[in-house]
Amino acid sequence: MRQWLGNLSTAAKVILTCLLLLSPWLIVQIGIVILAPDKEITEMPSCPKDSGNCAHLGGGQDYRLVDEYSTIINLTAEESYQNLINYIEDNDWEVLVKESSNASYYLHFVEITQFWKFPDDVIVSIIDSDEGSLIEIHSESRLGWGDIGVNSDRIDVIYSTLVS
Repeated sequence: MRQWLGNLSTAAKVILTCLLLLSPWLIVQIGIVILAPDKEITEMPSCPKDSGNCAHLGGGQDYRLVDEYSTIINLTAEESYQNLINYIEDNDWEVLVKESSNASYYLHFVEITQFWKFPDDVIVSIIDSDEGSLIEIHSESRLGWGDIGVNSDRIDVIYSTLVS
């Protein structure tokens, strides 16, 4: 083996070293493709009891949120929806389900974590009401038992986006 490595050029050794260093990341990426394919979510989910990889706001099911938020916001459903669309487009997230009817909106999109590229499903419902709009937000990691607070932080960001 040593003799074989000794015969390689410096460029080949650098490439082999890089591949060796990247192998954990590459293995994770292959696992994600196999274990976490995209599936459309057409109804608002809830977080399983004692889940460590899910957060939810609204629908009487607030779960794993640090702050308390009102689910009625002082914007029309259309204004909130446009704020959400801008957020999705600005971050280049993939939309899997987009439904609207009679001033109510439902979106399922996928956010990807930066380095490891784990997919997280985000579902947002916005319904026009007399006081503005009624919102519900769900964020859940597809893989793992914990999320290091990513999903509750994501709900904070999306909530701020919807009300701005």
